[in-house]
Amino acid sequence: MDHVAIMKKSWGLIPKILNGKKTIESRWYLTKKPPFGKIVIGETIYFKNSGEPVTAKATVAAVRQFENLNSRKVSAIIDEFGGEGKICLGNKNKARDLFSKKKYCVLVFIKDPKKIRPFNIDKSGYGLMSAWISLNRIEQIKT
Repeated sequence: MDHVAIMKKSWGLIPKILNGKKTIESRWYLTKKPPFGKIVIGETIYFKNSGEPVTAKATVAAVRQFENLNSRKVSAIIDEFGGEGKICLGNKNKARDLFSKKKYCVLVFIKDPKKIRPFNIDKSGYGLMSAWISLNRIEQIKT
C-alpha cells in the first residue's frame, strides 16, 4: 500500500524529513482515520505540502498506535517522541495544547527519505480536507 501525507507548508516539515531532523510522522485524531490501522512496515509514504505537488517519499520503518488518549497520555507521547530527530514538534507545550483532546495517535517511523521528481495528485473521492490518503498504488491518483 502507498500513502500520501499532506503537510502544512507553514510548519516546514518536508525539509526536516529530508535532512533527517524529523524521523517520525505523527497523526492525531478524535476518531480513527487513516493511517490508523492502515499502515505497516515497508510501505511507502509520499509527502506533499497542501496545494503543492508531491516532492518527497520515505519508507515505513515502524508504526506505533495509541488509543483512548487523555491529556496525561498525550503529554507522555510528546515527552518521549516530540523532540528533534523524532516528531520534531518544536514547542512541546503548544503541541500538548493542540493535541490534548485527541483520542488517537499514530506514530509512523520513517527511513530512507528521498526528494523525488515532483508530481501532482487528484484527491477526488478522498475528501477535500483529507490530510492522509491510503491507496493500493500511488499511480491511482497521479496526474
